[in-house]
Amino acid sequence: MLTGTDMVFQPDARLHLGAEAEVWAGLWMGRPAVRKIRRHRAWRHPDLEKRLGYRRMLSEARILIRIKDAGLPVPAVWDVDLENGRIVMQQMAGKPLIEILRDNDISESNKHLALENSGAAVRMLHRMAVTHGDLSTNNILIDKAFDAYLIDFGLSAVEYEVERFGIDLHVMDEILGASHPNIAKGIEIFLSGYVNCDNSLGPLVELSGGMPPLAGEVLKRLDDVRSRVRYHG
Repeated sequence: MLTGTDMVFQPDARLHLGAEAEVWAGLWMGRPAVRKIRRHRAWRHPDLEKRLGYRRMLSEARILIRIKDAGLPVPAVWDVDLENGRIVMQQMAGKPLIEILRDNDISESNKHLALENSGAAVRMLHRMAVTHGDLSTNNILIDKAFDAYLIDFGLSAVEYEVERFGIDLHVMDEILGASHPNIAKGIEIFLSGYVNCDNSLGPLVELSGGMPPLAGEVLKRLDDVRSRVRYHG
């Protein structure tokens, strides 16, 4: 639902204050919800800031609605105020993957399951020709069954070129290596879930813009990106 009216949202606690947005938990129509408010950049010309903010939030809402309708594990969009840069979404159950991987009370096998399911969720997204743009262990939620849900689509985009998909995976590769060195072969476990998703869901379906890249093509591009980073590093 895209509206320009005031949102019936009752804030409870601020979840995040970042450079791009402020995120609050609360209730919307009596249901647990999250409200994301785009933060204005004072250094940018007001007209340009408004146009950019409008386009980015509209793109985020459209992508979320499209992939949610397709059955992906992402929040439902409940209300959008484009003029004021606000969006209300379903609050997903679970903890960020970063907390799961650092919790000493969670078994290694369940951590591996969370990583595999995270990889599968990302592949489901990529099969819809959508790149996340900001993948991290903070932007994947894990529920009690260790199923994975993707959140924070502010930098997402519809893509068909394999490069951006490879970059999505490279960002996760870097984060798992730097922030979670205690998880042996973390990226390999994540990528096994990514590849096995295609085995479960079958052949890709051609979309309006063409065919999304195959999982094998994305993994090959990940290797290319790694090589470029090592060379320039």
